[in-house]
Amino acid sequence: MKSAAETQSIIEALAGQHPDADTELHYRNAFELLVATILSAQSTDAGVNRVTPALFAKFPDARALAVAPADDVEHLIHATGFFRQKARSLAGMSRALVDHHGGEVPRTMEALVKLPGVGRKTANVVLGHALGVPGLPVDRHVLRVSNRLGIADSDDPERVEQQLTGALPPALWTRASDTLILHGRRVCKPEPLCGQCAAVDTCEFYAEASRAAAPEPARGAARRKTPRTSAAKKPAARRRR
Repeated sequence: MKSAAETQSIIEALAGQHPDADTELHYRNAFELLVATILSAQSTDAGVNRVTPALFAKFPDARALAVAPADDVEHLIHATGFFRQKARSLAGMSRALVDHHGGEVPRTMEALVKLPGVGRKTANVVLGHALGVPGLPVDRHVLRVSNRLGIADSDDPERVEQQLTGALPPALWTRASDTLILHGRRVCKPEPLCGQCAAVDTCEFYAEASRAAAPEPARGAARRKTPRTSAAKKPAARRRR
């Protein structure tokens, strides 16, 4: 795995390639981003952005969403998929905010992950983007890109979070995550566009793929050389006899 200095250099190179990196979820406050991030599971950000305006118009805060009829919420978020499970998570999360936090989104990882439907990735999104608290969300794009680049070495999101936050200063955590996510969407896809990558010269995945694709040495020439060498020696051996 690359050093902290190498990791920072790679993130800086990718940030230069994607200066517009930011969350693509639309929100006006921490509660809206929390809801939107829960809805984004198994859905696209664009799909979430299409349903949240109507959802927030009807249920604008935790107190309203905590007592919202399940059928109404399910109908409004249906297009994001897994709508029944998500509706239960939204209701449970909202009730927990009202019961334990006065309806406000807490500002710590410890408190956020105790909310129904909220894991470390969701908590880090809200902390870093809406609350100004350093957070590094690790999604499938961050997992793929960081492992390919060699700045992480694990399939476990929490372990990759630890590796990246250990190599980067807290002020860069959220921007680094946004950059890796956008790079994964635009360039380092499952079928990567390596020729468009600003970090290709230091990418371990690209180096390994290049070695694997390199042509093998010409074997025909070696095969031809061996018989000629043997043939040259045989007459001399017969003359000695």
